[in-house]
Amino acid sequence: MTGDESLRDLIDKQAIHELVASYCRAIDRRDYALLRSLYHEQAIEDRGAIFSGTAAEFVDFVQADAGNYEITSHRLFNEFYAVDGDFAEGEIYCEAYHRTAGEESMEVIAGGRYLDRYEKRGGKWKFLFRTSTVDRCEVRPVNRDDYRQFVAGAPAGTPDASDPSYRVLSLLARHQP
Repeated sequence: MTGDESLRDLIDKQAIHELVASYCRAIDRRDYALLRSLYHEQAIEDRGAIFSGTAAEFVDFVQADAGNYEITSHRLFNEFYAVDGDFAEGEIYCEAYHRTAGEESMEVIAGGRYLDRYEKRGGKWKFLFRTSTVDRCEVRPVNRDDYRQFVAGAPAGTPDASDPSYRVLSLLARHQP
């Protein structure tokens, strides 16, 4: 691989990393316009028995399901990408935290991997296919006293445009289609 090819490979992998990180932000901030913009029109999202269909249907599914959760937090760990021209694949280790809404809320923490296919069109990488594994899962009741003691008045995150990140980070303002 030449120096120019190596640089192009790094630039493509960084762009794909930002795509995957944008997915997490879109899900956690419930920014459905951003989420829709991350997929090619014919992209498929396959989550097994939970959901399998087009990316557009997946965004609708996520939006309808969001009311079940006070907050979510998706985190990325090891990321492995293979790029071949305008096509790429990725295996991304991840953890998803979901705190259910209601009086007896629960914390659901699932760890696994996103298994993705991407395509670059018009110089922009987007998801073409996405599935995931669940390699571990924990479910436990929320201890509200722990939250009150630990955060001691720190601002809480919210799953919408009132999240502190939109006030503090103007360059990361809510996506405008």
